[in-house]
Amino acid sequence: MKLENYISGKFVESDSGEWMNDYSPATGEIIGKVPKSNERDVDKAVKSAKEALPYWSSLTHNQRADWLDKIADCLELKYENIAHLESKDTGKPISLAREVDAYRSVKNFRFFANMIRDLEVEYFEMEDATNRVIYKPVGVGALITPWNLPLYLLSWKVAPAIGMGNTVICKPSELTPMTADLLMKTIDEINLPKGVVNLIHGDGKSAGSPLVSHDDIDLVSFTGGTSTGSIVAQSAAASFKKLSLELGGKNSSIIFNDCDLEKTVTGVVRSGFLNQGQVCLCGSRILVQEGIYDQFIQKFVEEVENMKIGDPSDENTALGALISPEHLSKIEEYIRIAKQEGGRILTGGYPCLPKEFENGNWIAPTVIADLSVESRCSTEEIFGPVVTIHKFTNDEHAIQIANNTRYGLAGSIWTEDLEKANRVAESIHTGMIWINTWLHRDLRTPFGGVKDSGIGREGGRWSIGFFSETMNICTKHD
Repeated sequence: MKLENYISGKFVESDSGEWMNDYSPATGEIIGKVPKSNERDVDKAVKSAKEALPYWSSLTHNQRADWLDKIADCLELKYENIAHLESKDTGKPISLAREVDAYRSVKNFRFFANMIRDLEVEYFEMEDATNRVIYKPVGVGALITPWNLPLYLLSWKVAPAIGMGNTVICKPSELTPMTADLLMKTIDEINLPKGVVNLIHGDGKSAGSPLVSHDDIDLVSFTGGTSTGSIVAQSAAASFKKLSLELGGKNSSIIFNDCDLEKTVTGVVRSGFLNQGQVCLCGSRILVQEGIYDQFIQKFVEEVENMKIGDPSDENTALGALISPEHLSKIEEYIRIAKQEGGRILTGGYPCLPKEFENGNWIAPTVIADLSVESRCSTEEIFGPVVTIHKFTNDEHAIQIANNTRYGLAGSIWTEDLEKANRVAESIHTGMIWINTWLHRDLRTPFGGVKDSGIGREGGRWSIGFFSETMNICTKHD
C-alpha cells in the first residue's frame, strides 16, 4: 500500500516527495509506503481546515451528530477490515483488534453523536438576570495519536472534536498509518464537507512539530510518550493553544490477601500483558500482600506461560509481536537492567515460532521478582510485556509503593473488602483506579492522569469541555 495525505477532501502526495517504509511487526516485511510530510504539507492542511471552519461551525449540534452517525455506519461495514489492518500494522492478535480496536472505533463515533445531540444550553437564574451558557468551537485542532491503539484513539479524538464544530488535522504514528487512511476513505465515501477532517502522514520532527507550533492551530490533543509530550507542551504553550496530554504510565495492580485469587490472577495477567503490554494503562507493577505472595506467584506464572504467542492472524493467539525492532531492543535492555539490579526472572525469553516470523519483533511475557521498589524497572515505563512483582505488608505499605513513581495514570485493586478498596484507591495519586476489574470503561467518565502522566481529561463531558469554549451570556431583566 502506498498511502497519501488527505487534504481538503482529496488524497494527495506529500510536497516533500519523500517516503518512509511501514514494516510488519510480525515478519519484518515492508507492507506499505508512508509520505514523509513537511511544513508545506502542514500549511496546506491547516489552510484547508481553517477555510472549512465557518461553515462547519455554523451547523447545529444535531446536524454534526448526524454526520458522526454516518461515519459510524460506514465504519461498521468495514469492521473486519479494520481488525485485519490493525492486526497487520501493529502486530496485535486479530481477536484483540476485532474486540477492542474495531469495536471502540465505531462506538466512539456513536457515543459522541448521542452525547452531542443531547447537549443542552445551561441557564442560571438570578433575581434580576438570566445567565445562558453555550458551547462554541475552539477552532482548528491538531490531533496526534500513537501506534498502540491507532484507530481506537484517533476516533476518540476526531468524534468530539468535529462534533463540537472544530475542524481538524490528524497526525497518526508513522509506524501504524493504515487505519487512519481507512478512516479518511470512510470520510471521503460519505462526502463529509471537505476540509473538516484532514490527515498528514509523517514523523514527529518533519510533520508533528510544525503542526503543533503552527500559528493557526488553536488546540492540540496529544496521546503518546511523556518525553514527546513535554516537547509538545512547550511548543503549544508559547502561543497559548488549548492543550490535552495523555502520556505514559507505571500502574500498580494491588492484590490483597482476601481477594478472589482465581479471578484476580486472570485479571492481573490481562492487565499486565494485553497488547503485549503496549497500553499506557497496563498494570506493570504487581503488588501482592505477603500472606498470598508465594501462592499468587505460582498461579500467575502458570497462567502467563499458558498464553499462546505467535501469528497475529490466528484466532487463538493471545500475544503478538512488538511494534518495532527499536522497541524490542528497549525491552531487552530493561530485562538486562533488571538482572543487574538483582531481579529474578520467573518466566520469559524468546518464543519458538515458524520461520516466516524470524525477522519479527518477538519476546515472551516476562515476570521479574526480587527487585527493589525503587529500581528502574519498577519505576520507569517499559511499555512492553514485562511486569515486576513486589511484596507488601499492609494498606499503608501498598499505597507508599504505588505512589513512588513519577507517573499517575491508572491502577487496580483486588480485594473482597470494598470499603478498604475505596479507601486505598482515594490515597493513590492517579487519574483512574479499577476495583476487582481492569480496563472496564464507561465512556462518560474522565480519562487522564496526574504528574508525568499528562494534563487534562478527555471522555464524556470532559471531551465536550476540552473541544469547545464555554461562553456565558448574561441578560439583565427590567
